[in-house]
Amino acid sequence: MDSIGSLIAPVVSLSNYIATRIGYVLNSGQRLRSLKTALQELKDERDDIKRRIDLAELKGLTCTNQVKGWLERVDTIQAEVSLIVQDGGQPTQYCLWCCSSSCSSRYKLSKKASKKLKDINELMGRRVLDVNVADGSLPATVEEMPSRPAIGLESTLEKVRQFFREDDVGIIGIYGIGGVGKTTLLKYINNEFLTQTHDFDVVIWVVVSKEVAAEKVQLAIWLRLGLSWDETDCLEHRASKLFKVMRRKKFLLLLDDVWEGVDLVKIGIPLPNKENKCKVVFTTRLMDVCSDMDAHRKLKVEFLKESESWQLFREKVGSSEILQSPSIKPHAETIIRKCGGLPLALITIGRAMANKESEEEWKYAIEVLNKSPSQLRGMADVFALLKFSYDNLDGDVLRSCLLYCSLFPEDSSIEKEQLIEYWIGEGFLKSSNDGNVHNMGHSLLGSLKVACLLETGKEETQIKMHDVVRSFALWIASDCGKNEKKFLVQASAGLTEAPSVRNWEQAHRISLLDNGITELSEIPFCPCLSTLLLQWNSCLNKISNRFFQHMSALAVLDLSFTSLREIPVSICNLVELHHLDLSGTKLSALPKELGSLTKLQHLDLQRTNNLRTVPREAISGLFELRVLNFYYSYAGWEAQECKSENDEVRFADLESLRNLNTIGITVTDLATLKQLSGFYSLLQCIQYLYIKECEGLFYLHILTAPGGERLRRLSISNCGDLKHLVIGIGAGNHWLPSLEVLALHGLPNMTTVWKNPVSRGCLQNLCSINIWYCHKLKNVSWILHLPKLETIYLFYCHEMEEVIGGDEVVGEGSVIFPYLRTISIRDLPELRSISRQAMDSPSLERVAVIDCPKLKKLPLTASNASTIPTTIYGDKEWWENLEWDEDTAKSPLRFHFMAT
Repeated sequence: MDSIGSLIAPVVSLSNYIATRIGYVLNSGQRLRSLKTALQELKDERDDIKRRIDLAELKGLTCTNQVKGWLERVDTIQAEVSLIVQDGGQPTQYCLWCCSSSCSSRYKLSKKASKKLKDINELMGRRVLDVNVADGSLPATVEEMPSRPAIGLESTLEKVRQFFREDDVGIIGIYGIGGVGKTTLLKYINNEFLTQTHDFDVVIWVVVSKEVAAEKVQLAIWLRLGLSWDETDCLEHRASKLFKVMRRKKFLLLLDDVWEGVDLVKIGIPLPNKENKCKVVFTTRLMDVCSDMDAHRKLKVEFLKESESWQLFREKVGSSEILQSPSIKPHAETIIRKCGGLPLALITIGRAMANKESEEEWKYAIEVLNKSPSQLRGMADVFALLKFSYDNLDGDVLRSCLLYCSLFPEDSSIEKEQLIEYWIGEGFLKSSNDGNVHNMGHSLLGSLKVACLLETGKEETQIKMHDVVRSFALWIASDCGKNEKKFLVQASAGLTEAPSVRNWEQAHRISLLDNGITELSEIPFCPCLSTLLLQWNSCLNKISNRFFQHMSALAVLDLSFTSLREIPVSICNLVELHHLDLSGTKLSALPKELGSLTKLQHLDLQRTNNLRTVPREAISGLFELRVLNFYYSYAGWEAQECKSENDEVRFADLESLRNLNTIGITVTDLATLKQLSGFYSLLQCIQYLYIKECEGLFYLHILTAPGGERLRRLSISNCGDLKHLVIGIGAGNHWLPSLEVLALHGLPNMTTVWKNPVSRGCLQNLCSINIWYCHKLKNVSWILHLPKLETIYLFYCHEMEEVIGGDEVVGEGSVIFPYLRTISIRDLPELRSISRQAMDSPSLERVAVIDCPKLKKLPLTASNASTIPTTIYGDKEWWENLEWDEDTAKSPLRFHFMAT
C-alpha cells in the first residue's frame, strides 16, 4: 500500500498543478474583467480621497505621509494593471491540452491579474484613511460676474482668445484710459468660461484698485479658494501655503484695475509658463504696468468707432424714435462726437438724456457740455474716474503739463516741439543749452501717453487730447468747478470779439486761438496771467498800446499768424516774458522796447516776410535767448559792413548771445553767405536756413563740422546759377543727420542735387522733399536711400525723365519707403517712369499725377492690399491709357482713382 500511495501522491500533485494551471488559463478573461472593475473602484476611491485632500489643503491642513504613500501605491498599481490589460487585449486560441507558448502567456497573464486583484483588494481594505478632513464641496470653477454687453470689444476679445491659444503667452496686460471698457472686457472673458469647454481648474477674479497691497490681493484669492484666513500668519507664510495649493492647479487669474506691478511670487502665485499652462490677465490704465508685470502681450482697448458709439448711446437713451427725430438727431450726433468713443461717457450722457424729448433740452445739454460738463447728471462720476489717473501722475510738473494741453481746441493735434517750448516758457521745464530739456519734454509726453491721458496726433510729431479728458482737465484747472475763470479757454469758438476783460482778471491762462477776433482795444488787468494764446486770429490787426500794461506775470505770449503790423510799446512791461512768438505776422519792424525783455528765452519770427528792420537794441541785450528764428524772415544782413555801431542787428550781435542753441537764418546774397560761414558758433546753432536770390552762387558748400549737424530745414530758391550742393570735408558717410525738410525752388541750372554720393548713412531723418522749377534735373534717384521719407513733391521740372533711375534698386525683400504717405508730381512733360521697381510702400495714402503725358505706368501693385494708396488723383484720359503688368491688376486700383 505504501508503494501505491507513494505513486499516487505525485499524480495527485501533478493533477492539482495541471488543474490550477488550466483554471488560470480558462478563467483569464474573467480575471481581467474583474481586475478592470476593481481598478475602477480603486480609482474612484482615490479621486474621493484627493477631493478630501484638496478640501483639507484649502483649510490649511497638510496631507499625511500615510495618505501620500497610499496614493503613490495606487498610481503604481494603476500603471501595472494598464500593462496587464494591454497585454490581454487580443484574444488567443488555445486547447485544453495545449502547452503552446500562447497558453503559457495566457497563464502568466491570468496569474499576474490574480495577484494585482489581491493587491487592489488589500488597498481597498485600507480605504478608511485618516486625512483629518470633513466632506464638503470645492469652490466653483468659475463665478459669473455681472456685466454690460461688450459693444465694440469683439475684435479685442478675439485677440485675447488668440493669446490664450499661445502656450508661450502666460501674462496678458490690457490697458487703456479709465472708462474705455477694460473691466467690461475682463468680465466678458471671465463669463465666457461658464459656457465654453476649458481645462482650467479654477478662474479667479480679483479687483486690485489703486491702493494695492499684497495682503489685499492674497486675501481675495484665499477667500475665492475657500482657504481659512489666519490673521496671525505673516505674508510669507500665507504665500507658502497658497503656493502649495496653486501649483497643483491649472488656474486663470484675472486682476482688474492694477495701478502698479503686483509681485505674484510674493503673494504665492506660481508664474505662468509653458509647463503649467496657467494664465494671468490684468487690466490697467498705465502701459508701464504691463512692463512692470512682465506681460508677454500688451493690448490697448481703443475708443469705440462711430457706429458702435451710436449703438451704445441709443441703448442707454432707450428710444430709437427720439434719436431718429429730424430735430433731435443732429444734436445727438454732436453729443456722441463729444464723447469721442469713450463708453463711460456715452453710457452716462445717454442715461442723462433718456427722458429728454424736446429739441431745447438737447440744445441745453450741448451748452452744458461745452461750458460746464461736470454739471450734467452723471458726468461728475466720469470725472472722478479720470481723477484717479490724474492723481496717480508722477508729480505736479506732469499734472501741470497735462492741464496745459487743454488750452488747445477740441480734437486738435498739437505739435510736440511747440508744446515743449511753451512748457519751458512756463517754467515747467528748466531750459539748458544741451538739448536735454527737449528730451525731458518728450519723456513727459511719453509718460502722459503711457497713462492713456494723451494720444498720438495725426502725425508722429503731434499729440492730441481726448475731448472728455480735455473737459476733465479744464474742470481740474478750475479747482474742480469752484473757479471757472482760472482757465479762460475759447479756442476755435468762432469768436469775432474777445471776451470782456472783466473775465480776464482771475485768469492764469487764456487761450483765444483760432478765432476771428479783429481788435483788442480794452486794457485788461490780469496780474496772475502766465500764458496768453492769440495765434491764428488771422484778422487781428490792432492791439491797444496799453494792452500789456497789467500783465506782469506773463511768461508765454503767442501772436503768430495774425495780421499785426506793429507791436504795442507796452510790451516792455512784460518783464517775466520767456516765450514770444510773432511768426507769420505782418510786422515790418521790431520795436526797440523788445530789448527790455531781459528774461526772454524764445523769440520766433519765422515767416514774417515783411520784416525789414531789426534794431540792435531789440536783440543785442537778450542774453537769455535760446531760440531766435528768422527763417523765411528778416534778411537785412547783406549791408552789414556799412552799418553803424547803433544801427541794425548783425551776426556779431547774435554770436554774443551765449545761450543761443537754435537759430533760423535767411540769406539773400553771396557776400552775406560767405560772411556767415566765418561765425562758427552760429553755424553750430543753425537749424533753419533759407537761401534765396544769391547771384553767382554756383556751388553751395554745406559745412557739416561744426555746422550742418543740427540743420533741420534747408530751403533754397531763385538762385539761378546754382548747379549742385556740396558737403564739406570731414562729413564722412553720415552727413546732415538731422535734416528733415529739403525745399529747392527756382534753380534752373541745377543738374544734380548732391555732388557727394548719397549712401545709406546720409540724410537719415529727411522726411519731406519739395522740388519746383529745377528744369535740368533728370532724376532724384538718391531719394531711394532715405529711410524716413514721407512726402515727395516734384513740380515743373521740364527735363526730368525718371524719379528713380533704372540703375537704382533695393535688395530683394526690402520695403521701399516704409513711411511714404504722399507722392505728388505735376507738369513733368518728359517723365516716363517713377520707379522701374514696384514700390511696396505700406504707408502710401495719396498719389497725384497731373500733366505728365509720357508717364504710362505706375509702380504700384494690387497683389498686396496694404500697399494700395487710399487715393490716386489724375486726369481721367491719362488714367484710361495707363499700361498694366499682368501681376498689377487695374481693377482693384480703379476704386481708389479720383479724376482731377
